[in-house]
Amino acid sequence: MSTATTTPQREPATDTPPADRHSRRFGLPIATALVMGNIIGGGIFLLPASVAPYGTVSLVAFGVLTLGAIALALVFGRLAHRLPQTGGPYVYARAAFGDFAGFLAAWSYWITAWVSNAALAVAAVGYLDVIVPIHASKPATIAAALAFQWLPALANLAGTRYVGAVQIVATVLKFVPLILVAAGGLFFFDSANLGPFHPAEGSTLGAVSASAAILLFSYLGVESAAVSAGEVRDPRRNVGRATVLGTLGAAAVYLLGTLSVFGTVPHDRLVTSTAPFSDATNAMFGGSWGGAAVACMAMVSILGALNGWTLLSAQAPYAAARDGLFPKAFTVKRRGVPTVGVLVTVVLASLLTVYNYTAGTQGVFEILVLVTTFTATVPYLLSTAAQIYFLLSGQSEKVSRARLARDAVLALAAFGFSLWLVAGSGYAAVYQGVLFLFVGVLVYAFMAARKQRAAASAG
Repeated sequence: MSTATTTPQREPATDTPPADRHSRRFGLPIATALVMGNIIGGGIFLLPASVAPYGTVSLVAFGVLTLGAIALALVFGRLAHRLPQTGGPYVYARAAFGDFAGFLAAWSYWITAWVSNAALAVAAVGYLDVIVPIHASKPATIAAALAFQWLPALANLAGTRYVGAVQIVATVLKFVPLILVAAGGLFFFDSANLGPFHPAEGSTLGAVSASAAILLFSYLGVESAAVSAGEVRDPRRNVGRATVLGTLGAAAVYLLGTLSVFGTVPHDRLVTSTAPFSDATNAMFGGSWGGAAVACMAMVSILGALNGWTLLSAQAPYAAARDGLFPKAFTVKRRGVPTVGVLVTVVLASLLTVYNYTAGTQGVFEILVLVTTFTATVPYLLSTAAQIYFLLSGQSEKVSRARLARDAVLALAAFGFSLWLVAGSGYAAVYQGVLFLFVGVLVYAFMAARKQRAAASAG
């Protein structure tokens, strides 16, 4: 088992990127864009309609989720200051609890990434269909979904320099119109459109939890800068700042956008809307051009999210493979990008996408999307537990008692938030997620045995 001192001592040299014109470390702006781009994918364009049946009480759920996400972001910032290496949750879990915990973090995060990529590509096709109707042709639909996955993968394979450039462009292109809609809607806001605070039966607390369960997926990605810490300039300083700034920026867009849509689209219409931002745009400016405009925004948003998630999907297995816990092929790195990880991830996501369209198992696919909410909470729980371990085991920095208490409260809040995410995933998602984890246990057994044989031979 690894100790908390071995990994940090040897990581910095390992993470130093090669002198390659295609490889470039991320500064604070790109790292912040990576966080915001990964948190805000295509979900924002559907969220207002998804939570509308719960009434404006869903805005309370948004607020609670935002506070939990910020607590989690602050914890990741503190952990990245302590261990500023590529891998994020994997590095923290392994440093605190050893190889097996580190492997579970990397394995769960990897599953989250490639299943999420498949879901995002399918969502992007839905928006493309608004502009170019392709739903009647299954081959065209599949080809479009695969194109949405492989274009970001190719950008990643070109090098981190191009990943950062694509992320900045995608973030700017999607946030300009989103902010215009979110802010512009406030000028057309009509409280009569809000509908009841809690129209459904049951308690208000139950409604908050139920709407939060729908919103859980929207905040995945707060760990983005921490996972790519090895590619961030001055990670001890910039990872924490990028994580908090990116989370706050995403939260502002979520809350303002949802509030604007609530106030511009009548509640009874919003409940059945399939394009709430389009309806809000039409209500504000008239005409029917809003649907096409929002579809373009959604596709840019999703491409930006896929660009960032493709990089993240390769970083966790890269860090684990470097320590002998994933196949060695995942350590192959060119132009600052773990190429094998990118290729394996996009192939798996592509196969899942093709399966979804050809088998017609929409229900199974939706369960797999919910599984990503559960699998993402595994590294979140392990990371926050690692922070609690560091604080209680005497390994915390020599700081004032006030700062120590603050960090402990934040870690406990983030741990509680992560448990709430697990509960909100639903029984079916937790069941499927546990099966994925058990498959990972078998993989770990194989890799651990192989690592032990190699160590015995070397000895």
